[in-house]
Amino acid sequence: MTGLLSFLTDPWQLPFMQRAFLVAAVIGVVCGVVGVYVVLRGMAFIGDAVAHSAFPGVALAYAFEGNLLLGGAAAGVTTAVLIALVSQNRRLKEDTVIGVFFAFAFGLGIVLVSTRDSWTTDLSSFLFGQVLAVDSSDVWRVAGVGAVLVAVILALRKELVAVSLDRETARAAGLPVLRLDLTLYIIVTVTIVMSLEAVGNVLVLALLITPAATARLLTERLWAMTVLASAFGGVGSLGGLYVSYAYDLAAGGSIVVVLTGFFAVAWLVAPRHGLVARLRPRAGAAGAAGAAGAGAGSG
Repeated sequence: MTGLLSFLTDPWQLPFMQRAFLVAAVIGVVCGVVGVYVVLRGMAFIGDAVAHSAFPGVALAYAFEGNLLLGGAAAGVTTAVLIALVSQNRRLKEDTVIGVFFAFAFGLGIVLVSTRDSWTTDLSSFLFGQVLAVDSSDVWRVAGVGAVLVAVILALRKELVAVSLDRETARAAGLPVLRLDLTLYIIVTVTIVMSLEAVGNVLVLALLITPAATARLLTERLWAMTVLASAFGGVGSLGGLYVSYAYDLAAGGSIVVVLTGFFAVAWLVAPRHGLVARLRPRAGAAGAAGAAGAGAGSG
């Protein structure tokens, strides 16, 4: 018991771990809430596209010694708006448009990086995350931005769900589909850029998608899915940091591994949609069929 208490409390004695825990928890909760609408919309690909489209903005900011996160946010929002506008053309599917801009943005980022002679710690931390290096201003910035994002999502939750489930019906009902698309894309972009410092460009998609996908396996209700996804995101982020601290592992990767562990457990034991639940009725049906066959044979 003493060992467990020590494991839980020791990291909190270190100021840099306190800041890391706070940032990771906030990002985990916000990504969980936003990720619900990404999963419902079936737009996981947009998360990957935006994460990679931020890359050229970061590379450009690095080349001109600007703020990397602001550069990434500008590039990500620009790409998200272009995707939303071009995907209104019904001749093209949304994932096709996303693929075009995703490939272009990442290719542009590679071209920009190739103009530099060397990589630096700042650029590599953007790719792989450096949550242990956040300072107090980062904590306040993430908390403030996260609160605004969650407030906007909750205020528009009914409209966003309507557009996510059936765009044509939502359009026929008079909802501003393009405006809602732009709003959701920008929210996703800001969420991703906000999360880059914790897990980096390479792993940020897992933080956005995995908690919501886990919650999706466990419930059909939107409010319950939102609460569960935010809980999984927050607890998984904290758990990943504990694992990282205890075993001297990469923080971003550890967070993603813990979140994926939650998903694996839900996939196995979810009450209605888990593997065990789906196999149980089949086993019962097979037993009933065998009993019926035995009865017919004896007759």
